[in-house]
Amino acid sequence: MRIRPLAVDALIAAALTGVAVLLGPEAARQGQNPLDATAYALVVVVHLPLVLRGRAPVVVCCIVHAFWLGYITAGYWAVVCSFGPMLAVYTVASLCPVLISVPCAALMGGVWVYAGAVSHTDSWPSVVAQAVVYPAVLWRFGVVTRRSADLARQLRREQAERARREVAEERGRIARELHDVVAHHMSVISVQTGLARFVFDTDRPTARTALDTIDATGKGALEELRRMLMVLRAVDDGAPAGPMPGLARLDEMVERVRAGGVPVSLSAEGTPRPLAPGVDLCVYRVVQEALTNVLKHAPGARAEVRLTYEPHQVTVSVMDDGQGVIPDRVRTDGGHGLLGMRERAKLYGGQISIGPQEQGGFAVRLILPTSARAAGRGDNATT
Repeated sequence: MRIRPLAVDALIAAALTGVAVLLGPEAARQGQNPLDATAYALVVVVHLPLVLRGRAPVVVCCIVHAFWLGYITAGYWAVVCSFGPMLAVYTVASLCPVLISVPCAALMGGVWVYAGAVSHTDSWPSVVAQAVVYPAVLWRFGVVTRRSADLARQLRREQAERARREVAEERGRIARELHDVVAHHMSVISVQTGLARFVFDTDRPTARTALDTIDATGKGALEELRRMLMVLRAVDDGAPAGPMPGLARLDEMVERVRAGGVPVSLSAEGTPRPLAPGVDLCVYRVVQEALTNVLKHAPGARAEVRLTYEPHQVTVSVMDDGQGVIPDRVRTDGGHGLLGMRERAKLYGGQISIGPQEQGGFAVRLILPTSARAAGRGDNATT
C-alpha cells in the first residue's frame, strides 16, 4: 500500500512537533525563559505548515520563519522551534532552483542571528557560526537531493526511450521474419496452384505433384510460423523454443524453389563451419528472399546460389539470368523484401549489394563477418 506524500508530511510535522515539545523543559535548564502554554501553542503553529511543504515549499518556508520569528520575539528559546525552519529550508533546496533556495537559507541564518541578539548572548562567534553552517549544510543536502531526483527522472526517461526503441526494433524483426516466411512460401504455393489448375484435366501426375508441393510448402510455412511464435513466447514466459532455420536447411529451400519452376543450382566453397545463430539465420533469410524475388518476378530464369566460407567472413551470392523483369518499385528502398535484407545485413555488421548484372539478370551478394564479436551480436539478436 502506497502512503500519500501529504500523509507522510503530516507524520513528519507531528514528529518534529513532538520533539520540540519534549525539548521545551530544557529551556529553563539553559537559563532561558521557561515555556508556558503560549510558547507550546507557538511551537505547534510553527510546525503545522510543514504538512503542505511538498505542495508550496517557498510559501511554507516563509510562513514557518515568520511564526518562528514571532516565537523568538516573545522571548522564548529559539532552539526549541528550530527543527521546523530547518526542514523548510531543506525542502526548498530539494525542490526549487538555486536562485530561490539560497535566499531561503539566508533567511534562516538571519533569523538565527536575530535570536542571538534578542537573547543578549555573549557568545557571538558561536551564534554566527551556527547561522552560517546550519543553513549551508541543509541547503547542500537539499541540492544534492534535487540533483539525484533529476538524474533519476532522466534515467527513467532514457529507460522508457530505450524500451520504445527495443519494441520498435523487435516489431521490425518480427515484420522481417513474417515477410520472409509468408512471401517465400506463398509464392511457391501460388505458382504450384496455377500449375495444378492448368494441367488438372490433361496431366494428372503433374497436378498431383504440384498439390504435393503445395501441401509440403504449407506445412513448412506453418512450422516456421509456429517456431516464430514459440520464440516470442519464450521472451515472456521462458518457454523453450526450437531453433530457427539456417544453412542446414538451405537444400530444402532450394528444392522447394525448384518445385516452383525455377532451376536453382547450389554450390559451396571453403570449409563449412557452424555460424552464430543470428548470422546463420541472416544468410538463410537473404537467400530465401532473393529466390522468392526470382520466383515472383523472373519466371523462366535460372538461379545460382553460391556460398563461400572464408576465415573471418561468409559470402553468399544469389544470381539469376532474367532479363530485367523486376519492377522498379521492388528495386527501390521502399520494397519490404529488399529493405529487410539491408536491415539484416546492417544488424550483423555485413555488407550487401543488390542490383542488375552487366550481362543481364539480377544479383544479390551478402558478406557477413563471422568474428566472435559478430557472433555474439547474432546470438543476442535471435534470443
